[in-house]
Amino acid sequence: MSVITYDSERFYKNGKPHVIRSGAMHYFRIPREYWHDRLEKLYQCGFNTVETYVCWNAHEKKEGVFDFSGMLDLGAYIDEAKKTGLDVIVRPGPYICAEWEFGGLPSWLSSVPGLKLRCDNPQYLGKVRTFFEKLFEILSPRMAERGGNIIMLQVENEYGSYGNDKEYTGKLRDMVIELGATCLLTTSDGPSAWHLAGGSVEGTLTTVNFGSNPEGNFAILKEFRNDVPLMCSEFWCGWFDHWGDKHHSRDAGDVADCYDRILSMGGSVNFYMFHGGTNFGFFNGANDEGSDYQPTLTSYDYFAPLTESGDLTECYYRLREVNEKHFGPLQPLTVTDTPKKAYGSFKPAKAGTLFGSVDKLCDPICSKVPPSVDEIGQDFGYTLYRTEITGPCEGQTLFLDGMRDRALVYLNGRFAGLIECGYKADEVKITLGHGEKMKIDVLVENMGRVNYGPKLGDSKGIGVPRISLQHLFGWKTYPLTEELLCMLDTDCGGFPALYRGTLEITGKVCDTFIYPEGFRHGFIRINGFNIGRYYTDRGPQKTLYVPAPILKSGENVIEVFETDGIGSGIITFTDKHDLG
Repeated sequence: MSVITYDSERFYKNGKPHVIRSGAMHYFRIPREYWHDRLEKLYQCGFNTVETYVCWNAHEKKEGVFDFSGMLDLGAYIDEAKKTGLDVIVRPGPYICAEWEFGGLPSWLSSVPGLKLRCDNPQYLGKVRTFFEKLFEILSPRMAERGGNIIMLQVENEYGSYGNDKEYTGKLRDMVIELGATCLLTTSDGPSAWHLAGGSVEGTLTTVNFGSNPEGNFAILKEFRNDVPLMCSEFWCGWFDHWGDKHHSRDAGDVADCYDRILSMGGSVNFYMFHGGTNFGFFNGANDEGSDYQPTLTSYDYFAPLTESGDLTECYYRLREVNEKHFGPLQPLTVTDTPKKAYGSFKPAKAGTLFGSVDKLCDPICSKVPPSVDEIGQDFGYTLYRTEITGPCEGQTLFLDGMRDRALVYLNGRFAGLIECGYKADEVKITLGHGEKMKIDVLVENMGRVNYGPKLGDSKGIGVPRISLQHLFGWKTYPLTEELLCMLDTDCGGFPALYRGTLEITGKVCDTFIYPEGFRHGFIRINGFNIGRYYTDRGPQKTLYVPAPILKSGENVIEVFETDGIGSGIITFTDKHDLG
């Protein structure tokens, strides 16, 4: 029997009435060294549970190669929560959304013949099972019924917003039970009968997600299913940002008032997010519901009660007051903000340019039609496509019909235009005399695979480019990983280019924020760790969070890969975060 049971009015833990007060914090968005700090802050705010997704695509980047180490050590995270006094809700997906690349699905799924996502498809369920067998070696012994602290496990994720395949979700339910899930199983969906009907699974608890109006949204849940207690599995206390957005914010009093009303109704809740953290590397996702591709930025601050760097906000203190109102006095706070430091500025030196080094970095893949990024096994980063044409060509336009992200076009090595979905599309015109040759380079950046909506499973690449109505055949394709781009060592002028410099730290190492002043777009690595993309041309985010554990006393190597060109080109380490 599950440790957590329920009737139509309330939850029970070991037979005693229980209110689940949970906050979402994803282990894979927080440096491992800060897990205890963030969990302790959740606990001292008066919460009794932490919720986390499981990111399949980070644990199995390459098929059959599993990684549960470092920041991905899920078992250690669950154990740390137990030491802190917190129960755990696990949401293993396999699809998680989470504004995370491809909704947590590995990119290599796209190249499996006959595989269809998120349905009763043998190829898909077979890959899910292989991963889940590894995952449940970690989860099964940590079930609350076996002395651990996992009290709930979610089947799929907001499936009613995607499909209605009950055979699929039923097989997922049976799979997790077979692999060792003894805790209460749940589903979560948006607040409408349509979503709840599509996503609910027989034999599991139905919960609802919303960000306001708890009375109305809980009424929808009860109308759909009146034999369950009230639970909001995602109370959206803030929101995420896309490049080009304004930074989202929300009044702390409004959040606290909604929480107070949920508790007054006898409801349980999981705050999404209590602490958002960071989309380190290239793991941000994107939205595209049919008309506008919108990649999520590096910060996942979410305007949550704990900031991206783990600081206590006004909302944190207001939520603590609500918990004391309903559950009695809490112990005095002992948690504090992590110290921040401004380390000053320096001008990094250019280490090399892409077109001076590309032929030394990797061998090209030659083909008639340019392959998609997935076809060449390129999960993240950049891909360079190259072809040569022969004139005559009289001022005709180059089209990249199949391009899904951001492409920089170069003609004979000179920048000719930027084409970025949902943002900008320069017209690239080509004029050549009879017999005259031209080299065309297209550098495509995967800005994030779609994580939600009908475009889930979007292809990355350039399709088959054309000039006017004439398609171009005969291409060389260079897969350019982060590691390769940080090996650029020959400067032939221009951009894209790699810059490198060092930051010397003496004394205690503290959190800081990096501002790439005068840089326009690219990514930054510190001591070999990719802290994420910057896009100062678009915003709203201007600085990137640099956690102290990434730094060290002594010399720190800073690498900046810039695609678009620079102005002042100054790197500044500041103690203030600028999210716009």
